[in-house]
Amino acid sequence: MSKIDSAVETFITAIMDTDEYREYDLQRNRVKKYPELKAQIDEYRRRNFLLQTREDTAFEKIDQFEKEYEGFRENPLVSDFLAAELAFCRMIQGINMRITEAVHFE
Repeated sequence: MSKIDSAVETFITAIMDTDEYREYDLQRNRVKKYPELKAQIDEYRRRNFLLQTREDTAFEKIDQFEKEYEGFRENPLVSDFLAAELAFCRMIQGINMRITEAVHFE
């Protein structure tokens, strides 16, 4: 195994030992017990991603989307999963930014 491969394996273990990952994994496994709810969450995430990444998305569309899913997000399984996912994603984004900056990647 190369030095990089070994470091990556150690890094993965360190990530999986964080509070953010453990909470995300817990919430992900809770949601997986309800396949219909998991499918609804996936659809919510897909639509949210599309809205956030389109250049021509009007504020009204985002507001309408938020209102449409307001009740859905009040479900504790949904809100806990989405909060855990967001915290984990932010941690991963922070790591990626640090690596990119450290190696002067342009």
